[in-house]
Amino acid sequence: MNIKKITTITAPHYELLLLADPAKKLVNDYVKRGIVFEIAQNHLLGIIVLLPTRPETLEIVNIAVHPAFQGEGIGQKLLAFALEYAKKENYQTIEIGTSSTGFPQLYLYQKMGFRMTSIDKDFFIRHYEEEIVENGLILKDMVRLSLDL
Repeated sequence: MNIKKITTITAPHYELLLLADPAKKLVNDYVKRGIVFEIAQNHLLGIIVLLPTRPETLEIVNIAVHPAFQGEGIGQKLLAFALEYAKKENYQTIEIGTSSTGFPQLYLYQKMGFRMTSIDKDFFIRHYEEEIVENGLILKDMVRLSLDL
């Protein structure tokens, strides 16, 4: 599997980005400002978008794996890549925000060393026009996690 930086977002990239974040306007905004990487092996497997947010802080604003390849460790590979990239670029902290109802994601991020730092109450109600249901629950809150490098 090869992870490489990309500068052109194709339709398959966009489909993956919208899997993780259904707000097209938000995706379009952070993709323009972020650093985008894909992981592929004969075809696109996943994508990750990194965004410098403060001095010495890098945020993972989107990470998605094609549904046919979920559960195969690709998300973990993308996260490990992001951690190495952040260290190489001299960031001190890496952050990620995720849904409070995304139990597999919360488990993975903590497994990779991230710690919960805060809850942004009603984030998804304030920033998304349509209601999001995940794991049978209406999504309201964003859980923020970080990892000091």
